[in-house]
Formats: sequence, structure tokens, C-alpha cells
Amino acid sequence: MSRTRGGGRHLDEDDIRVRARGGSRPRTRVRPKHEDAVEGLVTAVDRGRYRCLVADTPVVAMKARELGRGSIVVGDRVDVVGDLSGRPDTLARVVRVKERRSVLRRTADDTDPVERVIVANADQLAIVCALADPPPQPRFVDRCLVAAYDAGLDPLLCLTKADLASPDEMLRTYEPLGLPYEVLSPEGELEGLRDRLAGRTTVLVGSSGVGKSTLFNRLIPGSDRAVGHVNAVTGRGRHTSTSAVALPFENGWLIDTPGVRSFGLAHIEPEDIVEGFPDLAELAQDCPPGCSHQPGEPDCAVTAALDRGEADPERVASLRRLLASREGEADQDD
Repeated sequence: MSRTRGGGRHLDEDDIRVRARGGSRPRTRVRPKHEDAVEGLVTAVDRGRYRCLVADTPVVAMKARELGRGSIVVGDRVDVVGDLSGRPDTLARVVRVKERRSVLRRTADDTDPVERVIVANADQLAIVCALADPPPQPRFVDRCLVAAYDAGLDPLLCLTKADLASPDEMLRTYEPLGLPYEVLSPEGELEGLRDRLAGRTTVLVGSSGVGKSTLFNRLIPGSDRAVGHVNAVTGRGRHTSTSAVALPFENGWLIDTPGVRSFGLAHIEPEDIVEGFPDLAELAQDCPPGCSHQPGEPDCAVTAALDRGEADPERVASLRRLLASREGEADQDD
């Protein structure tokens, strides 16, 4: 290298630097087979660490780099390698996520395009709804029913705090669906609910403060899920459980989830939302293509049935609100 008269640098071919390629080892896109991997079940997720049950041994694992940015959630069946002893301060690796047979999803709201997987491989959704403190939320129940049907899960309605209010009105609302249900009180028997949960993988979903974690703790003593109370002024519960967790229960699994204030359905198409209302979907078959089912829609069979007194006004109102909110035309107040 030499310098010019003005003091600047004059570069020649000897000054060219070749950037190191990180060694002579060739890169490959072939992922390791990990033939020694052992299957496990993800039972909890916490800040990038996955608690897995591997051959009855609780193991903490991290996600292998080759899995990329895909999410791993509670209920996933995974292949794990590394230290599987379960001893303190040991860490294994999740190297494969097996194909999911069901996925329960929600979005932050009805216009948010980003969907969030709540749990994988469940077969039953227990919708927990309080009869009082906070008041019943049938529109929230309707949202959960739509999500359950979309995911292929069998819904189960769990009405809590029956010591504070009668379940009759809620039961009348959902009687046309033939929806299985359990009416529960703090000191009441749980045998009927236990029978419905036995041998199945059930995920519990509910708004904050409805008694979901209290119910979980009663079903599985010692699980110590955090329990909160409802604000007397706002009627809203405090978020207590902050992450999903799965625990073995009666030859199956019970999965508790954090309480939510909304259950967005942006990932579900409008026609599939209608299918989530079986009592109205049959009527909607006679509607013209692309019918919005909103008031004033020409030739809407749902509106016609409503005018004849053959459809439940509350159910029709809930469907219309969901469809309008899905299109960004109304605010949620569930």
C-alpha cells in the first residue's frame, strides 16, 4: 500500500482482504436425523424452556436451532435428545415436533391477523363460565364454541358459582344445541365432571375471575394454580395463571390456560363462524350466497326465521355481532 501526495491512501490489489468463510467445512441444509431421539409430551412452556414428560420423567428442554422460528406449545408431542435424566440444572433439546391432530387457536381481537396457538392435541374444550361475580358471558361462550368446532374439539360447558345464581337462563340458551354441561358450586360434588374428563385431553378456557383455576385445583389437589378475585367496581378478574400447564388426570390430561378478556376469531372464515352456531347454520343454508345475515340483508333466511319467532333473538344477535366484529364493523364488548 502507498500514499498519494495529498496524504490519501492508494489501494492496489495487495490490499484486497478476503473475508474468512468460517473454515473449510461445507455448509449443508440436511438436518440431523437424531435417530436416538425419545418421544415426550410438552406440559409447560416458560421463557424458551419446555417442560416435557419423557417416559414418566420430567425433563427441561430447549428448542434445537434447526427447528427455526416455529412455535412449540403445551400438548405438543415432540422428540427429545440429550440429558433426559431430569436432574436439576440439566437441559435436553427438542429436535422434532410431531404432526398435530388438533390445534386450538385465538387472536387478540377479530381484526388481528396474527393467530396464537393455545394448545395442541386436545380433544375436548371445557368452557368455564361463572353464573355471577362476574355475570354470565354468553357471547364469550359463543366465541369459544366457534373456536372449538373449528378446531374439531368437543365442547363442554362448565357453569361455576351456582351457589350465587341460578343456571336456568344459561341452560335455556344452549338447550337447542344439546351442549353437554356441568353446574358447579364451590362445595358441590365433582363426580359428574370427573366422568366427562376421564380418559380425555381437556383444555379449560375462561375469562379472568370465573373460577377456572379454582376448579383446576379442586380436580387436581396440590396443583397450586394461582387464584384471583373479581374487582367489585369493574367486574373484571385479575389475570392469575400466566401460562398454560398440563397435568395428568384420570387416564387423560387436564390443561389449564391463562384467563382471557377476549377470544378473537380473525383466523376463522365468516362461513365457519356460522357453522359454530348449529341452531342457526341450518337456517342459513337457505340464504343467498354471500349473505351477511345482518338486518336489512335481502332474502336472509335467518332474519326471516327471527321475524317468524323461530330463532332465538339472543343467538341471532350474538352471531351478527361476531360477523360484524370479524369484519371490523363493530367493537367487542364481550
